[in-house]
Amino acid sequence: MFYIPNLPYAFYLAIRAKHTAFFTAANPAIKSSGNGTESKFEITKLIPEQYRPKSILVKPNTSFSEIKKELKEKNITFPLIAKPDIGFRGLLVKKVYKEKELASYLKNYPIDIIIQEFLNHKNECGIFYHRNPDSKKGKITSLTLKNFTTVIGDGTSTLEELIKKHERANIYINLFKKNHEENILSIPKKNEVIKLTSIGNHSMGTQFIDGNKLISKKLEETFDTISNNIEGWYYGRVDIKYDDFPSLENGKNFKVLEINGILAEPTHIYDGENNYFKALKAIRTHWKILYNVATINHIKYNIPYKSSRKFIHEMILLRNYISSIKKM
Repeated sequence: MFYIPNLPYAFYLAIRAKHTAFFTAANPAIKSSGNGTESKFEITKLIPEQYRPKSILVKPNTSFSEIKKELKEKNITFPLIAKPDIGFRGLLVKKVYKEKELASYLKNYPIDIIIQEFLNHKNECGIFYHRNPDSKKGKITSLTLKNFTTVIGDGTSTLEELIKKHERANIYINLFKKNHEENILSIPKKNEVIKLTSIGNHSMGTQFIDGNKLISKKLEETFDTISNNIEGWYYGRVDIKYDDFPSLENGKNFKVLEINGILAEPTHIYDGENNYFKALKAIRTHWKILYNVATINHIKYNIPYKSSRKFIHEMILLRNYISSIKKM
């Protein structure tokens, strides 16, 4: 419902660009500018090393002994994060605590999997940044703070009972019972805070908060530095783990979880305090920005638009891929 009312505007932009897949020229460093079929592992390697989490890519049928060896070489210890190399909206992202659990995960999902260090930073946010290819300075147009669902012990209720009584946590009760199955019947101490999820996605129970009031020139300068060190990335959302916001503003003590391209959304629109019509306007605003970035790349720097037929074919393959791994 965010997209259907905006489709006439999308067709208008395509007519102006004289190509239905004009947006594929926005991020030449990323396959199809980030339509969901790109390798997250390859994109991670574009990130300056000081901001990059330690990661390895595991191919299907790789021996577990080889995986353990590579984890040791990279100094990646448990708990860690496992997730598909191609995926979105938190699909199959899992915090893994033990070797046995990791082996089972890899056996159940024989696809390309990223194993990444678990980052202990206190906070997570999504920052939507764009920069015209002919400029060194860009803009941040969306900042989403992520509120991880927690419950507070009362000294008498089990974790399961606390989840059932919590207005938001109860919606995700099956997920949280699975994630905390070893402790679900335990009784947390009075005032003990239990963090139910560490994955910053709606599908994992995380709440999105509009943080646009925190956008500053200093934060934009930090992202200008990052963007100018990633040749060929101009438009998208950066998901970040950080400890405190002043340090993030100053380019310190944070890690980039991943970079999302043209399919990225300004996720502040999912804050319940925002209204539907403002969300529609935000989508149109970002599509206009996408048009400007892509057409500058195409006209001024000869970046080709991908053929519409190839783009549609990739999206069909992505849909089939997502369907297949959901059935695993």
